[in-house]
Amino acid sequence: MNFSISRKISVGILMATANFCFAQDKAEAALKKFEENYPQEKIHLLLSKNSFVAGENLWFTSFVFEGYSPSTISTNIFIELYDQNKKLISKKLYPLIKGKGSGSITLPEDLKEDVYYLRAYTTWMGNFSDEFNEIQPILVYNPSSPERLVKDTISPWTAEVFPEGGTFIDGIQTKFAVRLKSRGETPSEWEGYVTESSNPEKKIVSFKGFDQNVGSFSFIPQFQKKYLLTIVDGKGSNKIINLPKVLDKGIHFEVQNINNTVRFKLKSKNIDKQYKYKILGSINNKLIFEAEIDSSPNKVYELPKNNSIHGVLYFTVLDQNNNVVAKRLCFVDKDKTLQREINFGKILLDFNSKAENKLEIQEISKLSNYTIKVVDAESDNSNQTYDLLSSIYLTGDFKSKLYQPNQYFDHRKNPDALDAILISEQWKRFEWNSIINGIYPIISKKPSTYLSYKGRFLNNGKPASNEEINLLFKEADERLKFEVIKTDINGFFNLDRLFFEDKMQLSYQLNKSKISEKKLQLFIQPENLFLPLRSNLPESCYTLKTRDKNEKNPKFIEEAITSYQLNKYLGEKFKEIEEVKIKSKRVNLTDKMNRELSSTLFKGHNEIVFDFVNDNNLISHSGNILDWLKGRTPGVDYILGGSDPQIRYRGSRIPLFIDEFQVQVDQINNLSPSDIAMIKFIRSDFRGVNGGAVGAIAIYTRRADMISNSNDKKSLIRDDIYITGYNKEVPFINNIYEDERLRNIAQDKRDVLYWNPYVESKPSEPTVIQWYNNDDAKKFKVIIIGFDENNDLLYYNKVLDQSK
Repeated sequence: MNFSISRKISVGILMATANFCFAQDKAEAALKKFEENYPQEKIHLLLSKNSFVAGENLWFTSFVFEGYSPSTISTNIFIELYDQNKKLISKKLYPLIKGKGSGSITLPEDLKEDVYYLRAYTTWMGNFSDEFNEIQPILVYNPSSPERLVKDTISPWTAEVFPEGGTFIDGIQTKFAVRLKSRGETPSEWEGYVTESSNPEKKIVSFKGFDQNVGSFSFIPQFQKKYLLTIVDGKGSNKIINLPKVLDKGIHFEVQNINNTVRFKLKSKNIDKQYKYKILGSINNKLIFEAEIDSSPNKVYELPKNNSIHGVLYFTVLDQNNNVVAKRLCFVDKDKTLQREINFGKILLDFNSKAENKLEIQEISKLSNYTIKVVDAESDNSNQTYDLLSSIYLTGDFKSKLYQPNQYFDHRKNPDALDAILISEQWKRFEWNSIINGIYPIISKKPSTYLSYKGRFLNNGKPASNEEINLLFKEADERLKFEVIKTDINGFFNLDRLFFEDKMQLSYQLNKSKISEKKLQLFIQPENLFLPLRSNLPESCYTLKTRDKNEKNPKFIEEAITSYQLNKYLGEKFKEIEEVKIKSKRVNLTDKMNRELSSTLFKGHNEIVFDFVNDNNLISHSGNILDWLKGRTPGVDYILGGSDPQIRYRGSRIPLFIDEFQVQVDQINNLSPSDIAMIKFIRSDFRGVNGGAVGAIAIYTRRADMISNSNDKKSLIRDDIYITGYNKEVPFINNIYEDERLRNIAQDKRDVLYWNPYVESKPSEPTVIQWYNNDDAKKFKVIIIGFDENNDLLYYNKVLDQSK
């Protein structure tokens, strides 16, 4: 779904001819400036689950959009967790790659049972209303809490009415949208009817609600009559609402969307028929068309059939003085590739307990990776309230409370219901009156490219002006990076485009300066800052009730606790396995280096190897490397003082080598640890010297391809400064039963069976997804999301069962 329109589109005419005006008038120029300088972002969060028990890990994949395409504005996303009192529980920073990111939050085990809120935003979004932050409620259960969550079924519901185009005029048939609202749940069954206030027994028009959010009706009003709307729910409760006052003159704007053919017209009462109006049509703040029309009653205009016009279309009617006289939103759904089918290869489903399942996705050109989630389709967490499509088209731009907004874009979708929703909404990304009068948002927060820091060097308390300084960054995995920076006249410098997790050690060295390094001080702080939440949190449809000590937990909570305990156990097991792998990898790298550096005479079965390349813990800052070896080579005496320094083992003198050349002990006094790759203590018969020896010490220096891991303080004067990077994501364990021994686990009640934000799509071969069943699942809900290089969307959200 690539929405990039480079030109305005002419409006087709049905039964009329319009005079189109494409001049850069004030309103058009204002909108163009807003589009180009104030692009808007919105976020969809795909969560691993909708509800959790305290202590669980919450995984998410974030999709940041500009309009309907992945955003290229931001490279960082901020995630926060709040309680109902806006108390911050947790905050995380993760990177975005082509608008997508992923991460996790570990919920505290002592978190009390309640509704909590995830907030997601970017730095750029901080320039606009917090209303457009993504704020998603989650349920957290904790049986040890004194209170428990229950659905709010007692809060009263209310209703509001919205005339199409915003006007209600004598003699003009007007369509109304009716929106239900409640702190709790709105009624699932309801209906309404319109009467005159003077004759409440006679129903003018009746209707039934489309769903728990909205309904609609139409009728022709008469001037000076007052109308009432009566709404009755399935339980007999009713509400009576006054309709707006009927005007005796004005403009009415009407839109019809029948089978994705959009037609519109102006109607008027007591207005000069020759008076011209301008219709502006925009999608995501981009002007799509502009037409100059009049209010002749028989003229109907038709939007051209063009797949590039897709999404929420914002009609604005302006008079000759650029005053807004009518507004209308409608949804144009013409992109049939929106949910195109994925071609599957082999589908091997096994619904037995802990069984292996496989799914092959045939290659899709131009698609580099997918986000894939598989859940037990019969679990509570398979029921989504929000999905990708509803976020892109609806809740990302319209923040009023909606019950199950995903229903407007899945198999339940009702175009009339969605149209009524949009009649009741307002486009709030900009205000026409403001931008026409030159009032635009103030941009005070500009996004950085990944991690950014601002630092300052002081020399004896004063700015180290215009100094060239070498920086050495050491990541947690011991990888090193070098960068040369230059301070400005006030000693400041900037670092950006950094990309690392957790913490990174920073050391520095002056480059050709006469400043005393002892007097040099570094101060550094991140520029990727969390922003305060300025708006209120949305209301939830849950409330808390005192827990009965004898009350049993519902089945889904017991299963969630069992799943949590299983995942906790598996996490510990897999952590142990990974630690063994890391140690094994390090040992393997050491063996590889030993084989590469040691000749045949210097290889033995009984030797101790100290690896200075792959094991940074061995780095020494002592003046003499032999001092460091003391106590690490059993049975060896280092006699370093006097006129004849020597090394003895088992009472005999043993030789010392540098790169397999024999040297005297005092010849290595100036050898820096940063120059050393490996030291070997050969503690068996050594044949590398005439007559042999009972052992040897062999030192090997670094080769050109070996980056020094040393923090040698002779060259780098500071090594105790750490800068903070991205948060580390807790790994999700998909290959749970690859270890056959784990199949003996008593109960497997997992509802999330597979989670992977980045499944690589390989060229010329299918992508294979493998997951293991829990004890009970007989249906699998599969969600697949991907974007190709043209930002076209691939979206799959269906259930696989035994019939597939």
